[in-house]
Amino acid sequence: MNTTPLRTSAGTRRARSPGHPRTTVKDRLFHLSTALHRRIFRATRGRVLGRAMGMPVAELVTVGRRTGRERGTMLAVPVLDADRVVLVASFGGDDRNPAWFLNLRTNPSARVTVAGSTRRVTARTATGAERAELWSRIVERYAGYARYQQRTERELPIVVLESGRQA
Repeated sequence: MNTTPLRTSAGTRRARSPGHPRTTVKDRLFHLSTALHRRIFRATRGRVLGRAMGMPVAELVTVGRRTGRERGTMLAVPVLDADRVVLVASFGGDDRNPAWFLNLRTNPSARVTVAGSTRRVTARTATGAERAELWSRIVERYAGYARYQQRTERELPIVVLESGRQA
């Protein structure tokens, strides 16, 4: 049996199960760049690295579906309204959904920080006419999302984060 060693929280090694997807170099670089981006974003309260591709950047904090721990990631915000933040679970056109999206499907409660303001939100996936309207606004804002959609057979989920209250 071909297994890959992993480290547990205690620092000991354990074998990865054969069916577990392998972490790619792309995944590792993504996690490293996200961690660096998050540190700079937090330290400067969004004044540095607060925009990407002409869009505001958000720090989304979800609860890990397996660990139950808070997980943060940095995402571009193609649609930002007073009462909602809209994100695209594009993962750069990868065939997999990003972990943050899978976490939100399990637990839709999250926290999002945009432009120095943090709020508690509830996530849902846009469907039907709402999805079509949002998609046209999204690709008008950043055409790269249309290219991401062309790279994959899955429909890129559009996630609507609706405000509850200031966190």
